[in-house]
Amino acid sequence: MIRYFFGLLFIPASVVYGQDTTRLSLMFIGDIMQHDSQMAAAYDTLTKEYDYSSCFQYIKPYLDSADVTIGNLEVTLAGPPHKGYPQFSAPDELAATLKNAGVDILVTANNHSVDRGREGLERTIMMLDSLHISHTGTFVDTVNRMNDYPLVIYQNGFVLAVLNYSYGTNGLAVERPNMVNLIDTAVIKKDLSTTKGLHPDAVIVFMHWGPEYQSLPTKFQKDLADFCFRHGAKLVVGSHPHVVQPMEWRQDTDQLVAYSLGNFVSGQRKRYTDGGVMLQVELEKITQPDSSSVTHIQNSSYDLAWVYRTPGRDKKYFILPATEFETLPLGTGANSEPSILNLSLVDKRAFKLFLDDSHKLFKKYNLNVEETKNE
Repeated sequence: MIRYFFGLLFIPASVVYGQDTTRLSLMFIGDIMQHDSQMAAAYDTLTKEYDYSSCFQYIKPYLDSADVTIGNLEVTLAGPPHKGYPQFSAPDELAATLKNAGVDILVTANNHSVDRGREGLERTIMMLDSLHISHTGTFVDTVNRMNDYPLVIYQNGFVLAVLNYSYGTNGLAVERPNMVNLIDTAVIKKDLSTTKGLHPDAVIVFMHWGPEYQSLPTKFQKDLADFCFRHGAKLVVGSHPHVVQPMEWRQDTDQLVAYSLGNFVSGQRKRYTDGGVMLQVELEKITQPDSSSVTHIQNSSYDLAWVYRTPGRDKKYFILPATEFETLPLGTGANSEPSILNLSLVDKRAFKLFLDDSHKLFKKYNLNVEETKNE
């Protein structure tokens, strides 16, 4: 089993007279997409290169603040010609900027995994490997999957196992010998059983599931989350609907599900689709003098983020964290540039509508997951 390391492996000092307590902060972000308008906005006609740094400049401190940040890469890195919907191939600079912004892991099993066939799937894996971005969900072949799955992460003395599955690939065939993890309860049960043998402190399952643009999870999503929990998962995180759905921290069983985190960044501008949620989870591990340990969810909260697109011919995209911008006159936030973030009344209303819609949904349906307190 291949192990991926972030920084140095932290080994707690021997404890003779008492238990040792360590903590790990996780952040989960939603769908990372690249529509044609986004790529046009990032393209520099002078250098003939793509530059995404401004898009992530306001969100970077949030991603960097977590020990491990994980997101859903819903594009291929298949090389030129770069194209958006319906068969995505995003510039390599997107992945490089994501890493620089603080994203540590990308899951790749989704309905766009084989948009560019075998070449696109394999080049995506190659590019992520070359950038030293850990990933899981798609594989060059069965040997690759057998050796690299589940993805095992060592960080701050914790051992995490990450699994990822998709409902399908938009009807496109997965060319042999490539593999895309598809939702199959028999396979998932077997994978979770194998994962138990690795003795991870926590098992995280990413599901690409559910109908698009629906704000509430279906019975299928609920049943599948429960299935994963019964077979060893501690966290189940969902993507694909492109809108946010509720989150439940089931404290009695020490398990958490986020049915959909919405769009982290995309070119979609319709109501409910122009933003997403950043889910924060803190794990606590208590190790006894005999080296036995117990890991539980210590805390969970969320932050909302809205995608702003500047008006005019030369459009630019910015991901705006609500905690920084919703209580300030836009254009005067920390490190902001008034000439760029001078939102029109229409944009301000769209931003507020996304926040109001999300708050209303979460207030009614969330369980034990509240918005991060601004201190």
